[in-house]
Amino acid sequence: MPELVESGEADIGFIEGPRLSRVMSTKQVAEDRLVVVVDPAHPWARRREPLSARELSRAPLVLRESGSGTRQTLDRALYLAGCERVRPLVDLGSTAAVRGAVIAGTGPSVLSELAVRGDIAEGRLIGVDVEGVDLTRDLRAVWPTGRRLVGPAAELVTVARRAVAGERRGRG
Repeated sequence: MPELVESGEADIGFIEGPRLSRVMSTKQVAEDRLVVVVDPAHPWARRREPLSARELSRAPLVLRESGSGTRQTLDRALYLAGCERVRPLVDLGSTAAVRGAVIAGTGPSVLSELAVRGDIAEGRLIGVDVEGVDLTRDLRAVWPTGRRLVGPAAELVTVARRAVAGERRGRG
């Protein structure tokens, strides 16, 4: 959490999403993609063609709360695609809560591919293609400006970047 880093309670944090305090230094450690997911019984699970950005923006979605990195990324992507902001079916406070609601059939959502990869692979969730909107985002390490990353904090950033690089090589 950036607040813990700003207050000095944590040496380093990890964030996603476009907004960042000016008092933070950052280093990208990974790139993530948001994906539209539905339960297997949802009508979108059987779509043959991708959703349009406009269809996505007009659908009632199960979403993270306003201000979350996931929500900021979605809102910004839809804005850049010339669409309205989504009107949530329900706002929930964690990715786990949103994921559970989608699995239970509450409605579609947009979540981190990293968070739902296993659910998609095991068939609990279905990924739905979307065209006309860029749902990628950077995952970044953050720390107070003016400080150098040293010791365990620096090692953690190095480990995170290597893990992502190794995963990319494994997929290619």
